[in-house]
Amino acid sequence: MSWLGLAMFLLLAGCGDEQQEYQPSFVAQQAQPEKHYSFAIHPLHNPEMLLERYGPIVDYLNRHIEGAHFTLEASRNYEEFDKKLYAGQLDFALPNPYQTVNSLKHGYHVFGKMGDDHNFRGIWLVRRDSGIRKVTDLKGKKVSYPAKTALAATMMPQYYLHTHGIDVNKDVENLYVGSQESSIMNAYLGQVAAAATWPIPWMLFQQQHPDKAAQLELIWQTEPLINNGLVARSDMPKELVERVAMLLSTLHENEEGRALLARLPISRFERANDASYDVVRSFLATFSRNVRPLEPQ
Repeated sequence: MSWLGLAMFLLLAGCGDEQQEYQPSFVAQQAQPEKHYSFAIHPLHNPEMLLERYGPIVDYLNRHIEGAHFTLEASRNYEEFDKKLYAGQLDFALPNPYQTVNSLKHGYHVFGKMGDDHNFRGIWLVRRDSGIRKVTDLKGKKVSYPAKTALAATMMPQYYLHTHGIDVNKDVENLYVGSQESSIMNAYLGQVAAAATWPIPWMLFQQQHPDKAAQLELIWQTEPLINNGLVARSDMPKELVERVAMLLSTLHENEEGRALLARLPISRFERANDASYDVVRSFLATFSRNVRPLEPQ
């Protein structure tokens, strides 16, 4: 190699070393780990149906809230849900109005509610061939409800009986059968003279079991009250609660959201706060004074 060639080789090699020395390096930024939150629904339906109908709502939240992952939590019965809620084990929840009021004493606050208050009422179902026509026909007979702590499907129907001449503590045998579907089926099977529930489970029963539903009739209904609440534990990040409230309360404004709501079925979720449920406190005071005492929760 000539001296000129050697000089050129050394020059190029030096330039290569210089470029390598100043070449920047990039390190991929690690994504922030997701925080996990529970979202529990009180036993509106059996756990399988609850997951089927509310699972897509939780999936919707997961797709639209970055850095958070919600897990839908179902309970076998009201008692199990109550224990978890009142122990503060749930991050977010959709309790009935009675449970909503009680949750405020256990570190929760209201940020929303289900819409369609006109549907939050108790109804009584009987077999068409039962011979039951007036409320006092129930004296001495068995009647069914989902649970003692169900507001629309138990307390409001019991208050209806009270205002129509029935002492629910003496005149009827009360069966608390664990779920809305079980209460309806007790009437269909003739195991009780009448079954208490509320409109949404009855509408779903009619859709899924039209032959059975045709043998039942809605014979009485109560006045409406405010619908089920949405609550968050007080230590949840305010920005997260606001994001959940915004997403749920605007579901009815887009096609995907309306399809999700139709599965429940309701027309919308709405904003609400603790004071929204003062009307429930008033009803509970009247119920406890006139029908039966409520156990402290």
